Amino acid sequence: MNADGAPWFDLQSHSVHSDGALPAAHVVARAAAAGVDLLALTDHDTVAGVADAVAAAPAAGLRVVPAAELSALDGDYEDLHILGYGIDPGAPSLREALEAFRADRVGRGHRMAQALRELGWVLEVPDRGGAPVGRPHLAQAVWNEPANRARLQEEGLQDFSAFLVAYLIPGAPGYRRRTTPTVPEAIAVIHEAGGVAVWAHPFWDIDADAEVVESLDRFVAAGLDGVEAFYVTHTEQQTRMIAQRAAQLALLTTGSADFHGPDHPHFSRFRNFELFGLEPQLGPIPAMAR
Repeated sequence: MNADGAPWFDLQSHSVHSDGALPAAHVVARAAAAGVDLLALTDHDTVAGVADAVAAAPAAGLRVVPAAELSALDGDYEDLHILGYGIDPGAPSLREALEAFRADRVGRGHRMAQALRELGWVLEVPDRGGAPVGRPHLAQAVWNEPANRARLQEEGLQDFSAFLVAYLIPGAPGYRRRTTPTVPEAIAVIHEAGGVAVWAHPFWDIDADAEVVESLDRFVAAGLDGVEAFYVTHTEQQTRMIAQRAAQLALLTTGSADFHGPDHPHFSRFRNFELFGLEPQLGPIPAMAR
């Protein structure tokens, strides 16, 4: 930890290359200004911002771990996230896999947009210059459309994030699932690219404590290297429970505030997560930084 008691690392953040608000170099600058020493840019299913982040790191006075966050399927869970740290962004196998994953994401985005139109919402699918259109982009498109203003107010949806939760999470009327990859497939892609695989924010996706532990055990059997035990929305009880199980399994334990941008309703500040007096186990990740 730094002198102020906050974590010195922040190992999940997002730029305009996925669902973040800032260019990759600006994310690096924000992280440095917040006192981060070790940063990972983890855009969804892409490494497009990694080179810019690494290039910006020396002037900012921090180190950047090449990384990505892969969306994966696991049974009824349609959007679990596996972080890949220390991957080789130029690995042909990684690029081919990410291209396939993004194509699936693009198709899902259009299917969800059509579902929202059938539900009576007005929106245009954002042009992101070939970058995937995710659920936050669709929610923002609905929110920005004046024709939706009265209905948003009637339904008590106060911002685009509230719309996303109401319409675009699993089980919601506008949601459409992805078709690939599974969690084991995502882990294999990360390993083939020379990285370590870490399950992101387990309690964000699964509510029941016992199910989180059961899922972690299964993912470890598939080759998982670690879990993001320290996370902005994790309670102390959740953090201690998953860190204890990770120690029993000899797993890495990482952490992040999941920065998406300075105006994001939930993920707007670096180092905004608690260690609760526990010692993270970052293993080889710091040595993978550039």
